[in-house]
Amino acid sequence: MSLTINTNHAAVTAGYNLSRNNDALQKSLARLSSGKRIIQTSDDAGGLAVSMKLNASINRLRGVSNNIQNAMSYLDVQDGVLQGAASILSRMAELKALSQDVLKNSSDIENYNTEFKNLQVQLYQVSQETFNGVSLFAIKATDGTTDAVFGGGTGLDNTVSIYTTDRGSSGPIVSVSKALLLSSITFDSSVVGTSKAFGSSGAITLAVSNSSSASTLSAIKTSFFTQAIENVATLRAENGGTSSRFNFALEQANRTRTTLEAANGRIMDVDIAEESTRLAKYNILVQASAAMLSQANVTPNAALMLLG
Repeated sequence: MSLTINTNHAAVTAGYNLSRNNDALQKSLARLSSGKRIIQTSDDAGGLAVSMKLNASINRLRGVSNNIQNAMSYLDVQDGVLQGAASILSRMAELKALSQDVLKNSSDIENYNTEFKNLQVQLYQVSQETFNGVSLFAIKATDGTTDAVFGGGTGLDNTVSIYTTDRGSSGPIVSVSKALLLSSITFDSSVVGTSKAFGSSGAITLAVSNSSSASTLSAIKTSFFTQAIENVATLRAENGGTSSRFNFALEQANRTRTTLEAANGRIMDVDIAEESTRLAKYNILVQASAAMLSQANVTPNAALMLLG
């Protein structure tokens, strides 16, 4: 190789290698400090695109899990109210039986009637309970105009839709029913055990908004209480069935989120052992390149000896 002064080929080459090795060292440091394999889009454009989609699904599933748990809380509160309603109905049935005692005079029966009317008001009040402003029980059907009737079919039930996957409305949906408490304890006076819409004509209800409009014990048949308790038991069974489904839906959502996080980790997470090995290599190469650049820079000094 010729000896030149203006162009130091060895120094140019050493400088180029030093720059490359330093860039590789900086990238390795960035990967180890962030824990990510993909720092820039150019590192793995396809992998980054897949990771972004997986991250979006993971975040949606996190929201789905929260929604499912809120729906389960809704059902827990609803079931608690239904349990209280069943206790009230049991006490009302007991009052009916006590009022039929031949040893009770009219004054005694009126005392029972006072409690009976108050319990009807209490039943109505519990039917107005809400969960964060959302009513727990329905009076109107889904269309908002037709009165909902207990046992009238799902088309007449008010429901709240809960999405259980990250696909939203295009995925599985669980419908949470606003239990038809008032309709379940309102009957056709001419046909014992036949439910009627709350507020409809010819109906006898065990729940009223004020004691002045409450029915007396003599106006309610014993069979009404039996049917009312059975209807409330049906509402609680429906509540329990939906809660059970939510338990499995929540487990599935969490399991799916876990597997997606693992898949995303395989794409994005850096292999610490492998990258540490690269870091050591690039550290040595940077130092070696810097040393060779220094050596190459002093090589042209030999030309001074010839000129002297």
